Amino acid sequence: KPKAPIHLLLVPKIHRGPVNTLEPKDAELVGRLILKAKEVAQSLGISEDGYRLIFNIGRNAGMEVEHLHLHLLAGKPLKFEF
Repeated sequence: KPKAPIHLLLVPKIHRGPVNTLEPKDAELVGRLILKAKEVAQSLGISEDGYRLIFNIGRNAGMEVEHLHLHLLAGKPLKFEF
């Protein structure tokens, strides 16, 4: 269910549960995941225009997969509604 023209999931090879189950020992893994997202954004040429990184945590936030993953969204301007 893409939420933007570019909607990628970055999933670590090492299985971890969702963010609520992470421990301090997982800090390096999470950091590498975010840096990989930056690298992917640069390789796609979307760094300058901007992109979003999203961790959905819990069903009410839209989490559908019970393991650590990061959404990278780009390709259209974000519209803020208050």
